[in-house]
Amino acid sequence: MKVGCIGLGDIAQKAYLPVLAAQPGVDLHLQTRTPATLARVADQYRIPDAQRHTDLDGLLAQGLDAAFVHAPTAVHPEIVGRLLEAGVATYVDKPLAYELADSVRLVELAEERGVSLAVGFNRRYAPGYAQCVEHPRELILMQKNRVGLPEEPRTMILDDFIHVVDTLRFLVPGVVDDVTVRARGEGGLLHHVVLQLAGDGFTALGVMNRLSGSTEEILEVSGQDTKRQVLNLADVVDHKGQPSVRRRGDWVPVARQRGIEQVVLAFLDAVRAGKVLSARDALATHELCEEVVREVLRRGV
Repeated sequence: MKVGCIGLGDIAQKAYLPVLAAQPGVDLHLQTRTPATLARVADQYRIPDAQRHTDLDGLLAQGLDAAFVHAPTAVHPEIVGRLLEAGVATYVDKPLAYELADSVRLVELAEERGVSLAVGFNRRYAPGYAQCVEHPRELILMQKNRVGLPEEPRTMILDDFIHVVDTLRFLVPGVVDDVTVRARGEGGLLHHVVLQLAGDGFTALGVMNRLSGSTEEILEVSGQDTKRQVLNLADVVDHKGQPSVRRRGDWVPVARQRGIEQVVLAFLDAVRAGKVLSARDALATHELCEEVVREVLRRGV
């Protein structure tokens, strides 16, 4: 199977390439416009010269079966569009695009061409989060906070808060019939945002504070007088009277802990099996993010 990796930045190097390079039967091709980076990364994984590319044309000429897109968000529409037009099953880092119209166009293009399109919401596959689906979920609370990093609203919401939005959508136990957004910012920069999703018998709260004093990610699901808490995607704490803690094993790779290994393997398995993956559910997350952006801007942030 010929698999392309487009963009060799931090996320590709730290998370995806270690998984892809370890898969048997994967003929890995790398593409970036930066020759020095291409040479360094390709040497690290012993990628032959013929499988190193500095432009998308050269990569597409190889007849790819699948591609992973880790280039900056701004160029996703162009790159993903070309891959889909070429009939290449495509996995792309979230978000599909900054503008909802571009995301809609790409999903529709994939459907028209009958080509798989998957968006990298790896938290759905993270063991700690996946285990929360089996827990009572009358109240869901997710926080993803950073230090000293207020940002322009659309960029912050589509590049980062989208993980919170998608995780809430993944975990809510029913139909959402009420959406509420609160936010605070200054000088065109968003400091914090709170999203509430509610439905029959449940409430879900997503919080991001970019001036929190701490870099942390905390998920809590509770109901029927029990609570499950996941700390930084690693430790799982079950509360029912006395808390019990299950820690990530010493030898568990970070890519597996964060669900990246699992989502990569699921995508490759689908390609091998000839199963066409739809990005319609991922598009629903982008639509909700657009609703959050509109409300934040309406409030004058």
